[in-house]
Amino acid sequence: MNEQTNDNQANSWTDVILPKRSLFDIRLKEIWVYRDLLIMFVKRDYVANYKQTILGPLWYIIQPVFTTIMFTIVFGRFARISTDGQPRILFYMAGITIWNYFSDSFNRTSAVFTSNASIFGKVYFPRLIMPLYIVISSFMKFTIQFLLFMAFLIYFLNKPHSVVHPNKYALLTPFLLLLMAGFALGAGMIISSITTKYRDFKYLISFAVSLLMYATPIIYPVSFLPHNYQKYVLLNPISGIVEAFRYGWLGSGAISWAALTYSTGFMLLLLFSGLLIFNKVEKNFMDTV
Repeated sequence: MNEQTNDNQANSWTDVILPKRSLFDIRLKEIWVYRDLLIMFVKRDYVANYKQTILGPLWYIIQPVFTTIMFTIVFGRFARISTDGQPRILFYMAGITIWNYFSDSFNRTSAVFTSNASIFGKVYFPRLIMPLYIVISSFMKFTIQFLLFMAFLIYFLNKPHSVVHPNKYALLTPFLLLLMAGFALGAGMIISSITTKYRDFKYLISFAVSLLMYATPIIYPVSFLPHNYQKYVLLNPISGIVEAFRYGWLGSGAISWAALTYSTGFMLLLLFSGLLIFNKVEKNFMDTV
């Protein structure tokens, strides 16, 4: 009897290591199990980035302010690019605020495997924790920059004869951020998976993001472009998101449900593809990193 009890105790394993996993076995439930680790990474990211800096979180504010000033001078005063009648500072800051959330999340997610190889090689945890914590950490930066944008918005709203008209579509902001997070996660995981074997791709990331920014209506409204070229800009799935964000908070431009539907479908496809590729590469990426 005692021998049988010992055998049952010996067979009651807490974890089972299997030799193979299906491509579709993403194990999203493990992320909830390791939620404390996710929170720890978010806190560590904040402390590590600004622990030894003088200005600390103020860098979150300095970057968009200087970028907005540069855009105002170069594209507003010199190039005379239309801002749909909106104050140039507010117009550029609206685009920069939501764009920065995507670009920061994407740039860091695209280097998940190569920058965290030492951690991955020592202990097991769901690898999806890493890109997820990056998106959450970037959201904290977005929150600070969004509050700065709101401060400018309130200032221009209180000016006589204000042309700024926030409307009910501003309530779409959480959905628009969710789309941006999905794009950053999906594209970032694909690029990160590719760079484990082909390191050249990491040198193209910053260049590609810069090109994508100019292909997105950040420094110009879609209405500024000739009608024949507007459809090409809207092929960029991020364009509809930026236009909707700006329309909701400033009241300029237009919101296109067709563009948002297209962006949503594109994001879901990209995110699903990124999860599958990421899941496949994480099994043996230590052999190539």
